[in-house]
Amino acid sequence: MNESYLIWGISFAVFAAIIIPYYLSFRKRQKLDLERKKEAEYIGIGAPRSQFPMVNNADCIGCGSCVDACPEHDVLGIVFGKAAVINGDRCVGHGYCELICPVGALKVGLGDVKQRPDIPVLSEFNETTVPGLFIAGELGGISLIRNAIAQGKLVVDRIAEINKIRSNPNTDFDLVIIGCGPAGLSASLTAMENHLSYVTIDQQDPGGTILQYPRRKLVMTQPVDIPLYGRLDKREYSKEHLLELWQNIIQNRKLNILPQTKLEEIRRHDSFFSITAGGKEITAGFVVLAMGRRGTPRKLGAVGEDRAKVMYQLIDAQSYEKMNLLVVGGGDSAAEAAIGLARQNGNIVHLSYRKPKLFRIKKKNEERINEMIKTGSIKPIFNSNVIEIKDKLALVAVDGKTVEIPNDYVFIFAGGIPPFDMLKEMGITFGGNYRELASV
Repeated sequence: MNESYLIWGISFAVFAAIIIPYYLSFRKRQKLDLERKKEAEYIGIGAPRSQFPMVNNADCIGCGSCVDACPEHDVLGIVFGKAAVINGDRCVGHGYCELICPVGALKVGLGDVKQRPDIPVLSEFNETTVPGLFIAGELGGISLIRNAIAQGKLVVDRIAEINKIRSNPNTDFDLVIIGCGPAGLSASLTAMENHLSYVTIDQQDPGGTILQYPRRKLVMTQPVDIPLYGRLDKREYSKEHLLELWQNIIQNRKLNILPQTKLEEIRRHDSFFSITAGGKEITAGFVVLAMGRRGTPRKLGAVGEDRAKVMYQLIDAQSYEKMNLLVVGGGDSAAEAAIGLARQNGNIVHLSYRKPKLFRIKKKNEERINEMIKTGSIKPIFNSNVIEIKDKLALVAVDGKTVEIPNDYVFIFAGGIPPFDMLKEMGITFGGNYRELASV
């Protein structure tokens, strides 16, 4: 009997030694995640802007695998024993959470687009509510280079199928592709693969959003297959490597691209489209919109914002040394610009943001910039607005007072004005005005 009690006692002690610390740790984690969720909702970053993890609570076992797998480290948490979106605004759609979940309880997507006035209504093949007009890339709400490449192939493969049935021999091309970033490049290669006649138009040079990245910025997080090229196996590539790759593919495959050609208008006729770009009109049976969502840079409305010293992107931080620099904005672009400029020799970097702290940035950027703020490398000016930009000064309103900041250059990252109005003029329906897609 005593031996039996001893065995039970030892078993209970082992059980308690393992389970009780785990339970206490789990409770502590849940409490912290719940507090994070409430804070995120209060400051307005709880709701996602694009794709996000959609959790099926009926299947979720609350193991936390998805939380640990997220490279951003701040999107998911465990609340009341289930996985929950904490900072939805910080999700960029890596998809590791979906892959790692042992019970398949979550999926990364856009949710119900009927409630999203910023998301165009698309078919399973990314065709818009305008028959023959497709979208590939972040314009449809899904970000990441690998997704853009996959969508470029998806839509053109679909177009090739439809073209066999209803091709129009009287048009200049089977297909016109607008934009030559990853989605547009993939679409162009897939058009060549399917023997479609096409032309790709871009208002800049090939590269898309990647062109706007700072030098040596690392991009991509998962291997991806590029049509007519092969697989990119590494998890990360530098901006320069990818741009060089794009150029080699374009030259080797002799892709039909018109750079520095601005899109002016797209009109649909009974069986074809007329596209006006660069002052010329082109006709095609199909159109793929592979443009980004950023559109034109958003202005502050400050006096002197038209000065040559004011810029809306930072390509090479190393070009700026021993200068007084002002970065305006609270997103990742602003944070990365401030970090890059502050690392250069002799720079004094101020960061102006209209809110009390940086909310909408990735965890890694948050950690880096907070460390540089502590060391004084970056001087934050929160709750502020730039009101005037002079030759050697910037005037910033802070708590009702005007502060003069010595300044050589101003970098503004206030987001962009998406091309939604132009898309609506084409007849594309957005989620907020949802209607069923016409059958092909």
